Amino acid sequence: MILLESHNTIIQSTLLDKLTKPSTLDVQFVDFDGVRFHLTSGEKKTVLLLSMNIRCWDELVKYGAEDILKREYGALVLNEPENDYNVSLMVDLEQVPQDPESRDAFVMSIAMLKRNVLSAPFERAFKEQKALEVSSGQGEFMQIHYRDEEAIYVQASPDRVTVIFSTIFREETDRIFGKLFLQEFVDARKQPSIQNAPPVLYSNRDPPLEIRHIAGLRSAEDAGYVTFVLFPRHFARPEVASATISHIQLFRDYLHYHIKCSKAYMHSRMRAQVSEFQKVLNRAKTEVATGERKTVSGRTLVTR
Repeated sequence: MILLESHNTIIQSTLLDKLTKPSTLDVQFVDFDGVRFHLTSGEKKTVLLLSMNIRCWDELVKYGAEDILKREYGALVLNEPENDYNVSLMVDLEQVPQDPESRDAFVMSIAMLKRNVLSAPFERAFKEQKALEVSSGQGEFMQIHYRDEEAIYVQASPDRVTVIFSTIFREETDRIFGKLFLQEFVDARKQPSIQNAPPVLYSNRDPPLEIRHIAGLRSAEDAGYVTFVLFPRHFARPEVASATISHIQLFRDYLHYHIKCSKAYMHSRMRAQVSEFQKVLNRAKTEVATGERKTVSGRTLVTR
């Protein structure tokens, strides 16, 4: 099973390359979930500008994304981002730590820009859950519309944090594969080694009860809703909470990535099987029937 990485490999590899050999740079690329990046060099080759455009930026700011950026990047965050982008970081390669371990950690933190921005609603929900343990009620209902027609819903309760993904399956085969993958999630929890994993619920077409009050939800055969229930043990310690956030925010990409991989694998097997059948047909030779026939006059005809 392939696990997607929470950091952007292009950013990581580019920064490591420019640390050893600074040069002029102007690269634009798009992540698997539609987030756009722009990495360019300034007047000095050792100064890089990294900009990111994410569809749900206004919602993330509402839930504390700017505070997380200041905590993680400090003075690297520009007050005025690049045009058409939501956030920009100015990285001076001459100020990067020289120690290999510290340097790799710094580069990794820059490569995790999208992950850190998307962690805002989850961190808020974890804090709210701790506060609700000594009180009652429900935490803020947070919505992150990170794709067209798709969203993540997060809400804290006194004993849990509920995370719901809405996803659209454009093709009928995708819906079938999606159900199979999610069934594997349910069955996998029966193994003793991972029984502490968050429960996963899947509903097709009908939204879960927690979000049915939201207007405009899609109720069609191509719509699916995946619910994760995170208990306090899943975010009790900072390192555990960080790993939980990294994994859960990649779930939608993980699901659809493996659906595409499975379809590609099945198509390759089908092409290989057809190729084998063609080889069998090419090796086959039709037997030519021969025989003798007599005409009325007694002449012999040989047919082939």
